[in-house]
Amino acid sequence: MREDEFIITVYCFIEEKFKNITKGASLRQRGPQPNLTDIEVLTMIVVGEYLGLGSDKKIWKYFKMRWEHFFPNIGCRTSFVRQGANLFGIMNQIHAEISEAAGREKDLFLFDGFPIPVCNINRYKRSNRFYGEGGIGYCAAKDDKYFGFKGHLIITPDGQAVNFALAAANIDERDVLPGLAQGLSGDMIADKGLIRPELTEDLEKQGLRLHTPLRKNMKDSRPKSFVYQLMNVRRKVETTIGQLVERFKIQAIRAKDMWHLMTKALRKVMSHSICFIINKTINPDKPLQLENILCC
Repeated sequence: MREDEFIITVYCFIEEKFKNITKGASLRQRGPQPNLTDIEVLTMIVVGEYLGLGSDKKIWKYFKMRWEHFFPNIGCRTSFVRQGANLFGIMNQIHAEISEAAGREKDLFLFDGFPIPVCNINRYKRSNRFYGEGGIGYCAAKDDKYFGFKGHLIITPDGQAVNFALAAANIDERDVLPGLAQGLSGDMIADKGLIRPELTEDLEKQGLRLHTPLRKNMKDSRPKSFVYQLMNVRRKVETTIGQLVERFKIQAIRAKDMWHLMTKALRKVMSHSICFIINKTINPDKPLQLENILCC
């Protein structure tokens, strides 16, 4: 579809979800109403994140310069940034509604974590940002330590995000998964870092069977074809995380406090989910190939 069609499609999608959540009630009980509607701001955020603009400043500038005829009341950048941040609750509810629908339809899920650094490891002791909230973690892909957080993501086999959580980088993802997987049932595929007998038992009590490849020093009685298929399916979560990192820039968030960091991380995951759903209607066989949404 063309870019203007994409903006309209996103607007209509958010409008439907927004009305279902608010039931027609106003989000503001007092004070003047903002120039832009909340639906317009959310539309700008989702489209801007999909285009890889990343920051509020770039998103506002892009729509101000190119699509002011779509958003004639766009106003100043400060108002846009403040209004977008204050819509955290609505974004959370929209994503929860999308996630609940995705989880209800599936009985197989994939889990993985990824680093979200917020400060250079050599400077974190001199920085007051996220003191007592972030932690020191290790990024295997870069073979390097970092200070910050870790994103934890559960997706469906076709790549749609179901649940997302942010935790300090030094928190074991095996401690995060049981809470993140609440309400899900079926089978869960993860990497060998999730091996822990107690975790397997806890998930089984929730109705989830955990499947992971085993370490080299562990005997695996499962058929090699099953293990190969397991590893092949698990790559899908790496693809989704790769899109969040490269297109949606989830590892390049600039925030000064936990609330803004969580707001920006959530909106990137929400934007990915919305774009996934839109692309599924256009390209049902390849819904995760988000680059196919816009035609050249």
